[in-house]
Amino acid sequence: MPIKIAIAEDNNFLAEAIEEKISFFDDLKFKFKGANGAELIGKLAADSNIDVILMDIQMPEMNGMEATEIIKAKYPHIKIIMLTVMDDDNNIFNSIKSGADGYLLKETNPDELYNGIKQVLDGGAAMTPSVALKTLNLLRSPQRVSEQNIETEEIELSKREIEILEQLSKGLNYQSIAENLIISSGTVRKHIENIYKKLQVHNKIEAIQKAQKHKLL
Repeated sequence: MPIKIAIAEDNNFLAEAIEEKISFFDDLKFKFKGANGAELIGKLAADSNIDVILMDIQMPEMNGMEATEIIKAKYPHIKIIMLTVMDDDNNIFNSIKSGADGYLLKETNPDELYNGIKQVLDGGAAMTPSVALKTLNLLRSPQRVSEQNIETEEIELSKREIEILEQLSKGLNYQSIAENLIISSGTVRKHIENIYKKLQVHNKIEAIQKAQKHKLL
């Protein structure tokens, strides 16, 4: 019997990329997707015959952690793997608390995703190495999570800069962001340079993590 998969992802492009990875394996069967946690829960009410959910964290209306908590309470048989672009400490900690069975990065290749799905169905926990290391560090010093929530530094980003950061956090490239916001890719690049300066970071992952910690995303 094939392993039945559902996806929660508000970005169509990324959802299709995940579907494509699933399609490489004969024993995985994609059943449906929701554009946010609430939509997925609505679809589960009609058909809860699902083995594994691949869950995005950042979604409108209901995020992945809220959805995970509700689904785990109602459908304990369903395994949930968080799929995200960031291995952020707070997200890892809160995902584990909400009942997630695994935490993989979206850049995970098809074989790693498949192995992660098999792992959680066998009672294990699916984690990329960087996430596993951060989880160990969190267990060693859980106070770090609460310390990270107390950031005194004030950062102000423009509305456009926040829009661009939101698009970046979905894994979109400069060209896609430019098309979505109807601006040139050069303008996107300039905005991102300004974002990096304001946040005092050097790359996309650091920018997204810091923006989340300061509640800008």
